Amino acid sequence: MAYWLMKSEPDEISIDDALKAKTIPWFGVRNYQARNFMRDAMKIGDGVLFYHSSCAEPGIAGIAEVVSTPYPDHTQFDLDSKYYDPKATPETPRWMMVDIRAKRKTRLLSLAELRKNEALADMVVLQKGSRLSITPVTKAEWTIIQDLLA
Repeated sequence: MAYWLMKSEPDEISIDDALKAKTIPWFGVRNYQARNFMRDAMKIGDGVLFYHSSCAEPGIAGIAEVVSTPYPDHTQFDLDSKYYDPKATPETPRWMMVDIRAKRKTRLLSLAELRKNEALADMVVLQKGSRLSITPVTKAEWTIIQDLLA
C-alpha cells in the first residue's frame, strides 16, 4: 500500500463535495510527474491525504482512498473545459485520472502546522518550490499525520 497527498482547490472540489459524491474522478492534472504517479504508481486501496490548496488556509482536510485504476481524463478532449488539450486524442490520451473515495473529513491540519513538525521536514509538499498536485507520502509521514489528526 502506498500513500499520497492530493491537492484540490476547495472551490472546485472540497472534502465536503467528495464526501457527498462518495466517489470522485481526480481530473485536471496537467503535470507529467503528477500524471505519472497516477498512471504508474497508484493502486486501488492506496491512502490519500485530501489537501485543500489555493485557499485562505491550505492544509489537509480529509482522508480518502484510491478506488480505481488509472484511465484517460475526459476533460482533455472537451473543447469547453479549461483542461482541454488539443494534442490529446482518444487514441493517444496524454492525461490520466483515478477515482478516489472520501472516507472522512478531518480537522484542518494546516500547512503551517505541518511545517512546525520536525518529523515531517522531508515531506515532499513542504519542500521549497514543490508545487505538484500529487505527491508521495511515506508510511512514517502517514502515521505521524494520522496521529496528529486523532
